[in-house]
Amino acid sequence: MKRNLLAASIAMSMITLVGCADDATDVATSDLSSPIQQASYGIGLNMGDSLLQEGLDDIDVGALALGLQDALERNEPRLDDDALVEAFNQLQARAEERMSELAGEVSQANTNYLAENAERDAVTVTESGLQYEVIESADEDAASPSASDVVTVHYEGRLVDGTVFDSSLQRGEPAQFPVSGVIQGWVEALQLMQVGDKWTVTIPSDLAYGARSPSPTIPPNSVLVFDMELLSIDSME
Repeated sequence: MKRNLLAASIAMSMITLVGCADDATDVATSDLSSPIQQASYGIGLNMGDSLLQEGLDDIDVGALALGLQDALERNEPRLDDDALVEAFNQLQARAEERMSELAGEVSQANTNYLAENAERDAVTVTESGLQYEVIESADEDAASPSASDVVTVHYEGRLVDGTVFDSSLQRGEPAQFPVSGVIQGWVEALQLMQVGDKWTVTIPSDLAYGARSPSPTIPPNSVLVFDMELLSIDSME
């Protein structure tokens, strides 16, 4: 049976579960004390996360469990291939519609955020549309990196709703990377900063990841907000 990507994703999760368990366990009695129970629970979490990322937050859990049970017990499928293909196609279409609606909501929220943030007196807007606010200033004679330098930075990145998606501060270890090896908004901001500066930088989506999301935690076309501290320049021309 030829399945679309969503169906294949769900099917792969089921196949993995079959490979990790000898028989189905009643979820109501699982105590998660054994490694196989814990691994099975983890697979279930991954499946649930994948479904939510597809916008499928109203999956019928009972029917899902029945399908898993039939697969694990190698029972005859209760639906034929044609019925499953049609069901998956409808599900995919609905998921795509929801994702399109979400993208529109994200785009409007981002537009509003950029406009409101740009009106703040403390915010500077560059020609590219990058926005930054100086939280702490470096010494006047402190160095600024060039595009060919490697820098060490402490940072925390979040969406406009405050959701943190990456943080060297939380990890307790700053990041080191070439200035030219990061998103365009960072490349611009870093070359404007001096060692010792702490800025809050707001990056429009076209200077970040645009429509291509690098992670499920960052929706397409997201404006990204970073608290950044330039700690050092580690190599210079």
